[in-house]
Amino acid sequence: MNHAPYTGRFAPSPTGLLHIGSLLTALASYADARANGGRWLVRMEDLDPPREMAGAADAILHTLEAFGFEWDGEVAYQSRRHDLYRATLARLQSGGAAYPCYCSRKDWQAAAARGTDGFVYNGRCRVPADRPAASGKLPAWRLRVPDETVGFSDGIVGAYAQNLARDIGDFVLLRADGFWAYQLAVVADDAAQGVTHIVRGQDLLVSTPRQIYLQRCLGAPTPQYAHLPLLTNRLGQKWSKQTLAPALDLLRREALLREVMGYLNLPPAPEVARPRDLLDWAVAHWQLDKVPRHAVCTEREAADSNALPD
Repeated sequence: MNHAPYTGRFAPSPTGLLHIGSLLTALASYADARANGGRWLVRMEDLDPPREMAGAADAILHTLEAFGFEWDGEVAYQSRRHDLYRATLARLQSGGAAYPCYCSRKDWQAAAARGTDGFVYNGRCRVPADRPAASGKLPAWRLRVPDETVGFSDGIVGAYAQNLARDIGDFVLLRADGFWAYQLAVVADDAAQGVTHIVRGQDLLVSTPRQIYLQRCLGAPTPQYAHLPLLTNRLGQKWSKQTLAPALDLLRREALLREVMGYLNLPPAPEVARPRDLLDWAVAHWQLDKVPRHAVCTEREAADSNALPD
């Protein structure tokens, strides 16, 4: 168990602007950190330039400030941490935990079974003699996973486990196009930043056993996890850019904070002079065990199709 001082984080991706689901995650992670006397970091997960929205990173920080959030230290940008990721991959390569994969997605998925999070890689490139000819193509790099169950106790969901070999397969650390995979970057960052507690949405629950196993491969401590209920639309879809979630309206900061506080089962706050006072109320009354375990349907209007929230 990790006994280091509490360090939490909020890690948005600048593929769009913050929306109601982002606010719920920011508030919950912030309240949990401050209620436990901990630090709260902000990390910009900007490792996929083709999907990023111009100006979104600055807009996200401005929005957080407008809602009264104050983070500790400087904002970390994944796009400036390539040396860390290269060193992390090199450790896995030198120990034989990572191997090059020259399979095209089309080829290996054609005969693959579906698992917990998409298709399960069939391991064709695990054995050097079975690998297809490279023919000048750069490989992806995959992590060997064991035929064993990796589980943990989530602070909201409870017990959760996967058999990595059966449910996931050897997963990608570095894509063939040269972009770092989320799993490697987030584990390397959390370890480097000393993150001890992770409060995030349940859409990332399925990734957690992979991250725990990768932490073990690297000898890094495993944080305590709490996966928040997702906010969904009338169709049961998570609010996101793809479902046209409206960006946060800065003119409605108090109303929006009160809305997400209600979703987190926080008691109604009294009248306040500024949004920051609502954050202080949330911290003072925070109880992780009161957070709902299941998705919450919200009655919201989708944004115009030209909007780019995420």
